Amino acid sequence: MGKTEKVVVVMPAYNAARTLRMTYAELPHEVVDLVILVDDGSSDETVKIARELGLEIFVHNRNYGYGANQKTCYREALKAGASIIVMVHPDYQYDPTLLPSIIEPIQKGKADVVLGSRLLGSSPMKQGMPWWKYVSNRFLTWLENMAFGLRLSEYHTGYRAFSREALESVNLETNSDKFIFDQEIMAQLINTGMRVTEVAVPTRYFALASSASFIQSSIYGCSILALLGRYLLHRTGVLRQRQFESLKRRYKTVPDDGAA
Repeated sequence: MGKTEKVVVVMPAYNAARTLRMTYAELPHEVVDLVILVDDGSSDETVKIARELGLEIFVHNRNYGYGANQKTCYREALKAGASIIVMVHPDYQYDPTLLPSIIEPIQKGKADVVLGSRLLGSSPMKQGMPWWKYVSNRFLTWLENMAFGLRLSEYHTGYRAFSREALESVNLETNSDKFIFDQEIMAQLINTGMRVTEVAVPTRYFALASSASFIQSSIYGCSILALLGRYLLHRTGVLRQRQFESLKRRYKTVPDDGAA
């Protein structure tokens, strides 16, 4: 892509007023062309602060859900002419300064999708991840690797980069408006043949960072099991589903040899 690429950061925001300034301040602005914030019906001053920071802002009239937020993020980033789209949560949990490492595999033409993995490198539990989240993450990732034929260390990160072609290859509107969207888009991208890799990212766990409860995480886990079942039915031709049909097919996905 060279220097002609346009890197757009998208921030799916919900009540992120207390951490938005910190997150934005640590973005490597020399490589970011545009920052888009989508507010999903926040009740705090998220939108006010985003305006003060000069971000491109889109506001939902109510809380539609994390998946719905991402749909707007990616739709608007593509409209803005993005070559590379990076999702950065404004809750300051993921380190914004690592963005150059996240986009590098795409810039070098080695990948179409890059996941910032918390499970590569140092132990995430030492960084504050609850043990039950670590265990469930490992188990669900093992199941997803079996279904998708990859060897990634985790699929449940909120730090992700996509090439324009990757996002244009899938039908985002067929996905859920809830948290399961994260795994639905991965299933779509893998089925389309997009190349997926990952880089290690340390993660902060603190009071202001967003974190799903045990009940929410349990519902999310059950939703992933249902998704994998539907994906395998589609892949084996037993029950074809429009959600997984690719809008364009070009690459063959290969396992990432550097993954854990």
